[in-house]
Amino acid sequence: MKKILFLLVFAIVSLSVLAQSTQFNTLTEKEKKEGWRLLFNGKNLDGWKTFQGGKEISGWKIIDGVLNNSGVGTDHGGDIVTREKFQNFKLSLEWKVAPKSNSGIFYHVNEKLGKAIYESAPEYQLIDDKGWPEKLHDDQYSGANYAMYAPQNAVVKNLNDWNEAIIIVDGTHVQHFLNGVKVVDYHLWDADWTLRKDNGKWKDFSYYGMAKKGLIGLQDHGGLAQFRNIKIKVIK
Repeated sequence: MKKILFLLVFAIVSLSVLAQSTQFNTLTEKEKKEGWRLLFNGKNLDGWKTFQGGKEISGWKIIDGVLNNSGVGTDHGGDIVTREKFQNFKLSLEWKVAPKSNSGIFYHVNEKLGKAIYESAPEYQLIDDKGWPEKLHDDQYSGANYAMYAPQNAVVKNLNDWNEAIIIVDGTHVQHFLNGVKVVDYHLWDADWTLRKDNGKWKDFSYYGMAKKGLIGLQDHGGLAQFRNIKIKVIK
């Protein structure tokens, strides 16, 4: 009797976990008609590869439909990128980071330039804003275009809760949204963008942000970052 009861409880818990995991990494019929498609199916990393590497991806794990980086990322390794290049798009995903952790979302990644993903590709910053052990500059908080544009009116949820990030790239116009609020708005290659690049962190990286098309990337950099509901809609 005890064995039967245990099996019954186990089955109920398993079904509950399965139900929770299938609530995300899916598209509604409306989203499909609008042109959205998943970049992560919650089961494997088909369509992804290691930055400047081969098909095999190490360190990243999928747990109950959630994509986890290694949690011990280094400065020049572990980042993953899509196999497909994108130019104009709306990218949406959910994310959260562990205490004292940081990561990033990249676009227009060019694998042929630089040693690190951030040397060529603009970054949507993800970080433990309140718990980061070092003082952050304004353009290093979550939602920022890292080392270029500080987020405005950004509100990050508690560490245990999921945040929504949206990046829209339409021609030269780029917008970052965090939890439904537009926090960054800029134009690639205009006078303001060029001035910030030439006088900031990227002044010695002439190729930073210059690609008009490239890969989408996720960073395995400093501590644990988790992702789900990664989807994209191409802007024609």
